[in-house]
Order: sequence, then C-alpha cells, then structure tokens
Amino acid sequence: MKIAEIKEALNNNPGGELLEQLAQDERSGVQKLLAAYYKKQAAEAAERERYAKMLLYENQCYADGAEFVAGVDEAGRGPLAGPMVIGAVILPQGAFIKGLNDSKKLSAAKREQLYDEILAKALAVSVNIVSVYNIDRLNIYRATQVGMAEVLQNLKIRPQAALIDAMPVQADGIKTYSVVHGDALSVSIAAASVIAKVTRDRLMDKLAAEYPEYDWQHNKGYGSGAHMQAILRCGATCWHRRSYEPVKSLHLPEAEALPNKLLRLPEEADG
Repeated sequence: MKIAEIKEALNNNPGGELLEQLAQDERSGVQKLLAAYYKKQAAEAAERERYAKMLLYENQCYADGAEFVAGVDEAGRGPLAGPMVIGAVILPQGAFIKGLNDSKKLSAAKREQLYDEILAKALAVSVNIVSVYNIDRLNIYRATQVGMAEVLQNLKIRPQAALIDAMPVQADGIKTYSVVHGDALSVSIAAASVIAKVTRDRLMDKLAAEYPEYDWQHNKGYGSGAHMQAILRCGATCWHRRSYEPVKSLHLPEAEALPNKLLRLPEEADG
C-alpha cells in the first residue's frame, strides 16, 4: 500500500489484520502513521473515560428512576455590569460530547463549538437572562436561586431530577441536587455552563458595541482596570448593578424594573 492509502485506511477504523501488517512494514513513514494512530486512539479512550466519570451523578439519578435529568449552571454572578445568565440542559442518555467540560476551562472558540453541538444533541435547553433589576432587588444569591427554579420550569421537557452547580434550589415536582464544582463533575452541568457562558458573552459583546468606553467585549462586565476607570470617568450605565461597589456608592436611581427573560433554545435563540 502507498503511504496515502495507509493514511486513509487508518482514518477509517482499520481492522486488526491490517494493523498487524503495518506493524511489520519497515518504512519510517508507515511507522510514524501507525504511532500517530495509536496515540490518537489512546487519547480518545482517555477522553471517553473522563467523560464516563462525569456521568456519575446522572447515572445515580437514572438508577433512582429518573427518565430525564437536567443540569443547571450560571454565568455572571460576579460582574459589576450586565445580566446574569442561567442555563439548563437535558442531554439524552448515552450522548457523548467530546471535550465537554467546565466552561471556564475552555477557550472561547471551543465553547462556541460545544454550544452548537449541545444544541444539536440536547433534548431540551433553556436559558434565563436575569435582569439587573432583579439582581439588585433580591441580592445575587437569591436572584440565582429564583432564576434557577424558573429556568427548570421553562424546559420543554420536565425533568424528574436536576443537578445544580453549588446552589440549593427548590423546584416543584423536581428532585434537585446541589453539586459543588458540578461544572467539572457532571456532563449535564458542564453543558449548562457552556450554554450560559456563551449566551452571556454574546450579550456583553452586543452591549459593548453600545457602550464602547467600558471595554465589555474584553472584561464581560467584570471590574477590570479599564472598566473601573471608565466608571470613574463616565459614570455608570443602566446595565450596572446598583448593589455592587463601586456603583453602589454612586447612589443611582434603581435599575429599570425589567423581568427576567426566559428562552428555549434553539427555537428562540434570536428572540
């Protein structure tokens, strides 16, 4: 076989007989291809093993009788500006999404890739865009609890169980489990983490075009040096959280009384 033919064969699930033949081929190019093949196989096996470990909590819920298990996570509890976004995702049993992990451990490009794959494979996806008004009115902890309950109720499929990243939440008719560092321990929570993070980053990029002086396209509303200097120089916007310092000390009128915005994805992604 020519090198190009061998390369193509190795990319198409070669049988054991071919691999044995290639192991006896003395050409250096063949041995390099074979080594790369085995390296790739080992990496894929390690990824599937990692992913299987992240199904522990889901499998416990299935064993307890749940048919559908949702993962819930948020993005944007800490920033000075912008809404918080909460995601909820129900993945089908047996789904495999290569590279899925805590969104904070992923590059922006990888999150975007996974976002599309999650939407394509998930049984249901919902997001809750928690308004600045409700963050200030309730405080961030309570706003997160309420928002997580709302996003679960908004799923088009009602789950019997929900795995939630480090937050005790009560939702009618749904068993909820708080999992500390859940975005790194559960595929469902990791999927929700990616959905929430990508959705919020896109929102902050849009707001950055309206308020370029605050550098939100880079800091996403967090208190970076450029953001803090812009607040001192230009004041705060309607998107700044009045309950967070240093905005709190500016004694601004309360934010506009906007409700949270609940969406089901991908149907309402552009809503």
